[in-house]
Amino acid sequence: MALPDSEEGEPVAPGHPLAKGFLPVSGEAPAGKNLEPQNGPKAGCLLLNGVLQNSPAAAPGALGGPHTVLAPEEETQARLLPTEPGEETPGAEGAPLPRTALSPRRFVVLLVFSLYSLVNAFQWIQYSIISNVFEGFYGVSLLHIDWLSMVYMLAYVPLIFPATWLLDTRGLRLTALLGSGLNCLGAWIKCGSVQRHLFWVTMLGQCLCSVAQVFILGLPSRIASVWFGPKEVSTACATAVLGNQLGTAVGFLLPPVLVPNTQNNTSLAYNISTMFYGTSAIATLLFIMTAIAFKEKPQYPPSQAQAALRDSPPEEYSYKKSIRNLFKNIPFVLLLVTYGIMTGAFYSVSTLLNQVILKYYPGEEVNAGRIGLTLVVAGMVGSILCGLWLDYTKTYKQTTLIVYILSFIGMVIFTFTLDLGYIIIVFVTGGILGFFMTGYLPLGFEFAVEITYPESEGTSSGLLNAAAQIFGILFTLAQGKLTSDYSPRAGNIFLCAWMFVGIILTALIKSDLRRHNINIGITNVEIKAVPVDSPMDQEPKITLSKQSNSSI
Repeated sequence: MALPDSEEGEPVAPGHPLAKGFLPVSGEAPAGKNLEPQNGPKAGCLLLNGVLQNSPAAAPGALGGPHTVLAPEEETQARLLPTEPGEETPGAEGAPLPRTALSPRRFVVLLVFSLYSLVNAFQWIQYSIISNVFEGFYGVSLLHIDWLSMVYMLAYVPLIFPATWLLDTRGLRLTALLGSGLNCLGAWIKCGSVQRHLFWVTMLGQCLCSVAQVFILGLPSRIASVWFGPKEVSTACATAVLGNQLGTAVGFLLPPVLVPNTQNNTSLAYNISTMFYGTSAIATLLFIMTAIAFKEKPQYPPSQAQAALRDSPPEEYSYKKSIRNLFKNIPFVLLLVTYGIMTGAFYSVSTLLNQVILKYYPGEEVNAGRIGLTLVVAGMVGSILCGLWLDYTKTYKQTTLIVYILSFIGMVIFTFTLDLGYIIIVFVTGGILGFFMTGYLPLGFEFAVEITYPESEGTSSGLLNAAAQIFGILFTLAQGKLTSDYSPRAGNIFLCAWMFVGIILTALIKSDLRRHNINIGITNVEIKAVPVDSPMDQEPKITLSKQSNSSI
């Protein structure tokens, strides 16, 4: 498969994109008139919000002479001068900024990741949505079938730390290959479990798929940051998360159709085998595509925030210190808990949906799957709309809080309409719940990256997912117990109470959009320019401490 490696000719910089081969010149100086002989004092400067940072006073050798204070959004909207291809783009006051460009390959990377994430999510939910069928086939309890889903959550918690360390130290490509490869291997192992006494084999295959998930769930924000520009990063993250959601949707839809409930064990084994082998074939194809398509990073960074991180020496990065910094960041800790509550509630609802629906509507396995499909498809629409909204407004906290409140309202409505006897109402309320609850997932990822920049996106996303798995296990066990001992309403009220707590904690999060501020030329973290022999000899280096103190 031949993939383009060339970069698009749109340097991505704060403000409006510039045409290929042109660079901005601040002020009204005619073309070429502001380039003085290089005999002034040594200087290296970076203009942030109209203020020279860590620089001597302006000297005759500096570009532009007396500088004009420009608003952040205006700093790149100056007249254009032609440049040579590959030249670096100067900043508003002549301080060269690293060249940024968008690679066409980014769409291929995003597509391949979304597809193998889809298959992994499908394998997570394929047992739970027809739990009564697998319970009868393998002759085990419903709790055993629930653990085929919960093993995804259990495996994530201890493995997330080595997985994020691997992502930060060995890179995106290796992590992607591990996720896709283990997903493929687990699918093939399950093909050998289609006999009534081989439940342990299907559990083994599911365990491998759950390990693969550890190398998948933390990648959306990393892929979005490394490959996509500032005006599309939230949409890209939402699209990557959407792939996982689509897998859950397909997992709700196909198993009840492919494996209908029947008392004929031979026919049942054949149907299960068809589902397993089909999944394995697709997973194998996607592993091959991952090996071909995935590249570590584009030739040029897509944003100034990424360019600044590339300038940070790798030897200065400490994974342990990064973890400590994140746990010292109070807004992130609050987000960690609130994200865990919301996503854990979603995991619990998804895992127990079949059992809850069949309590009120016996024999409706297919409709239970369709309700799950409605829940997730509505959430996919919500995810994309939330991503587009964030790219347009950058209102991370406000959007997160509003979506959290609406998710709580949706859960309350879903809880008190389940027993009305009209399954069409469950479809509607499930769609409302899914739109907001699933739509919240990319919001949490992107909000975390913003308030923890320049810490690794993989680390912050990994911790969010670890919290989600912990809450998911606890909520699934508690809701399952309440559902079986009392009623589905008792289990759902339990989730509503926790989601209300999540609303309060979300309101307490302080919004400090560090990555966004870097991209528009404002900063709340340490940035310094390094003096060089001449402003024209070498670009000033932007140094961002990977271990910057978190703003609280």
